[in-house]
Amino acid sequence: QVQLVESGGGLVQTGGSLRLSCTASRSIVSNSRMGWYRQTPGKERERVAVVYSSGVTGYADSVKGRFTISKDNAKNTAYLQMNSLKSEDTAVYLCYLWEAGRQYWGQGTQVTVSS
Repeated sequence: QVQLVESGGGLVQTGGSLRLSCTASRSIVSNSRMGWYRQTPGKERERVAVVYSSGVTGYADSVKGRFTISKDNAKNTAYLQMNSLKSEDTAVYLCYLWEAGRQYWGQGTQVTVSS
């Protein structure tokens, strides 16, 4: 088992930046991936970004060039740097870990972008 703790959400103006963190309660084994989805009422959950244990990253088209995902293995933590935020980025951001066939979720953090 592993617990994921998220932090870093909040309220920001259009064009601003936020950094989300997702810390796992133990070391993550190889052949895993961490990332974020986001959820808004009435919309399907959207995968925002992912970082594989190899270091390869992937992004939704809607955030490419604005968001950057990274990880610090020593801290068991993934980060999502969000720049040039838009109102449509407003959502609950959910951190996840996929490891050895199991999916784990963080508690979610609200990001609100005001115009």
